[in-house]
Amino acid sequence: MATESPDAPQPAWVLHARPYRETSLLVEALTLHGGRLGFVARGVRGPRGHALRAALQPFQPLTLSLRGRGELATLAAAEVHDAALRLSGDSLLAAFYVNELVLRLLPRQLPSGEVFWRYALCLNALAEGSELAWTLRCFERDLLVLLGHAPSFEVDGIAGAAVDAQGWYRLEPERGLVPAPPGSAAAIPGRAFVALRGDRPPDAAVLREVRGVMRQLIAFQLGGRPLRTRRVLAELGAVRSAGPSPSEP
Repeated sequence: MATESPDAPQPAWVLHARPYRETSLLVEALTLHGGRLGFVARGVRGPRGHALRAALQPFQPLTLSLRGRGELATLAAAEVHDAALRLSGDSLLAAFYVNELVLRLLPRQLPSGEVFWRYALCLNALAEGSELAWTLRCFERDLLVLLGHAPSFEVDGIAGAAVDAQGWYRLEPERGLVPAPPGSAAAIPGRAFVALRGDRPPDAAVLREVRGVMRQLIAFQLGGRPLRTRRVLAELGAVRSAGPSPSEP
């Protein structure tokens, strides 16, 4: 089966860009065929690079052409092929959280078209005003599953018995779900894992439990290093209410 050349134009989303030297940018992008790629966009901060610099923004669907191999390629061309997504307020912050999650969890140059499409679906759902908390939980789940970092939500990791919505489990990232006495330390109701198997948002109580599950799994993969966007959203949640919002990552 034919494979795409690394230098061929491909759909992409910019995840992050920062100044590099006097007139360039260092950019991280999620691409359809190459996965997460880093590249240098030369001269885009100069007087003649305005149009190209404007294209290299997060949440703007692009087609990128890159030159070179290794950890850092060079931008050859970037073409906008659709309007930027209209994100604002909590949805915009949530989208930046999704970008940081991809940057932190997805290794460079690991091709995954499925991650690309799940990312695009998540951004479009946020732009369309879908239920924020459940949209984030579904993306977290899908990303961890696709990268092989999620346990089975179907069976426990001890006997292989089906997860019971009425049961209780302790989450051990390296072993999976371990049956636990009801109400014991770190025990999670089985209904949270049953909810994660579906695509319909559960009620608020279960959604909070699902959020706890995903936070535990992500923290394990990050080695305890916090996400910057999570801290910002947590601070906003504290300002708005006495307790955390279910939409907080």
